[in-house]
Amino acid sequence: MIPTRWWWIRHAPVTTHGGRIYGQNDLPADCADGALFRALAPQLPKEALWLVTPLRRTRQTAEALIAAGAPLPAEMREEPAFLEQHFGSWQGLTYDELAALRDGAAHRFWHAPAFERPPGGESFADVVRRVAEAVQRISPEAAGRDLVVVAHGGSIRAALAYALGIEAEKALGFAVDNCSLTRLDHFAADDAWRVGMVNLMARDPVARPA
Repeated sequence: MIPTRWWWIRHAPVTTHGGRIYGQNDLPADCADGALFRALAPQLPKEALWLVTPLRRTRQTAEALIAAGAPLPAEMREEPAFLEQHFGSWQGLTYDELAALRDGAAHRFWHAPAFERPPGGESFADVVRRVAEAVQRISPEAAGRDLVVVAHGGSIRAALAYALGIEAEKALGFAVDNCSLTRLDHFAADDAWRVGMVNLMARDPVARPA
């Protein structure tokens, strides 16, 4: 049984946010760590379908990986469903400003609890729903293939929530670092998911794909 393997990569760091919540703001990625990209590139599969989001930081990260020696994609396309959470009127606020706006309430892992929807934005639970719908749509089309998805911390946590069937709030507890690799394998016959790795950095030991 050949699984459909989803290779999720969080984009390279954003260093120009000035300590402000950026969400779906289109800020550039810092792709200067050549050693990191050269370590990650060989771990990626050949002849994969690559998906990036409409935000340039994901495409910049994908292009840096290819330049560092990653196998050339069979195809690369944009998938808006894998965008970061939209934080509405919170985007552009500092964390202190957000805490003041929420009467000092803070969340240990994220900007707010999973079901809290910022004014004009979406909740993390909303992100889980849209990511799940996209994975359900794309998986049959790409059955038995490898997909490399360069996305965002929120959308990768959402994919984990969907694959593991866990509550959105619990999924916020996953660490998803910049340029880390998370792999989720889907077995269509049983509609079952296997977690291959979560938040693995390329400098950690990892077996190369077949």
